[in-house]
Amino acid sequence: MNKYLPMVFLLAATLSGAARAAATFSIPDSGLPEPLVLIDYGDTRFTDAGETTASSPTARRALVARIAAENPAAIFINGDLPYHGIAADYEVYRAETKIWGDHQIPVYPALGNHEFSACLTSICLERWWNTFPQLRGRRWYSVALGSRLLGIALDSDASLMPGSEQRTWLQTQVASLDPAVRVVLIVMHHPPVASVQTVKLVDHNPRPNEQALAAYLKSAAAQSAARFIVSSGHIHNYERLSQDGVTYLVSGGGGATPYDIDRLPADLYRNTDFPNYHYVRFELHGQTFSGAMIRLEDPASAKPSRWQTKDRFEVSLQP
Repeated sequence: MNKYLPMVFLLAATLSGAARAAATFSIPDSGLPEPLVLIDYGDTRFTDAGETTASSPTARRALVARIAAENPAAIFINGDLPYHGIAADYEVYRAETKIWGDHQIPVYPALGNHEFSACLTSICLERWWNTFPQLRGRRWYSVALGSRLLGIALDSDASLMPGSEQRTWLQTQVASLDPAVRVVLIVMHHPPVASVQTVKLVDHNPRPNEQALAAYLKSAAAQSAARFIVSSGHIHNYERLSQDGVTYLVSGGGGATPYDIDRLPADLYRNTDFPNYHYVRFELHGQTFSGAMIRLEDPASAKPSRWQTKDRFEVSLQP
């Protein structure tokens, strides 16, 4: 294996068999720690360190190191991993996240819009698949992390409307959930639910494509024994909302230019600190799935090192 390849799927992660007929990949309970710790974040925009407007190299690197120190069972990235879909930006990703590969931490990315920037779609996808070869040929996929949690990475650059290929695939995934699954963690780039802006960043508001997904999840969540958590990016900030029994997060603080937003009353995160470079730490333990937003307190420092837990939430699970 290339020692610089930052994504390492554990040897136990294989194409799904009879026990995980719905999942693209699976890792058995025996291959996972207890409690199960996962990291989710996005909008990292890995690129040349000389580019300090579109992405902060110091914040980006501080987050990578801190996430490695968490020693998670997996890292989910909700899109815009590179600044552009060019080979040089993926090389920066490989170099800056080498510590993840050294620690053999699996990385599960979702496609964002910047993966398709500055190149033809076919070439952009080829570079993404070259970086994550286990995903070759797939733009969306799922991974069963043990018997109780299913992670699903969606591509919000493709249709999520009823009848579309991706939507049909997702409905099949949900309909065939293992009865033991208690958490479905969906990661994607464009947000289905967020504080709708009327002045700032109005072009980043939820779009019909993702709103159609939220409408589907309303019925899916009502009929399932599992709890659904959706984490998206695109908005370079942090939000937490609850709608129709589903927890919606915006976790776009991975390094890209911070976006200030007007928080609506529905946003359960009320802190006014800015910017919010951060990641979300999930923990599955017993009958509880908990989340914490870990914020970089001193991003302007030459060597950022101070961290704050700025939001906590828990989702109670069925026995």
